[in-house]
Amino acid sequence: MHINWGSLGLVFVVALASVVVLTSLFSFGVVGLSQRDAARESGASGTGPLAGAVVCFAACAAIIGYGIYLIVA
Repeated sequence: MHINWGSLGLVFVVALASVVVLTSLFSFGVVGLSQRDAARESGASGTGPLAGAVVCFAACAAIIGYGIYLIVA
């Protein structure tokens, strides 16, 4: 049995990078939602943080959808 260590390393690096990116995007989305709540309590509209949170969550969904597409195809 022959193991292609270069390909295995590449898969590890891509998986690690995608985990970091997805976790960061999701946490930025959660922070955006909490900033929206804080802005609404102080009397502001909070649409900026909400828009940022929606973009972060949409990017998470797009990355996950693309990963599922790559696995199924």
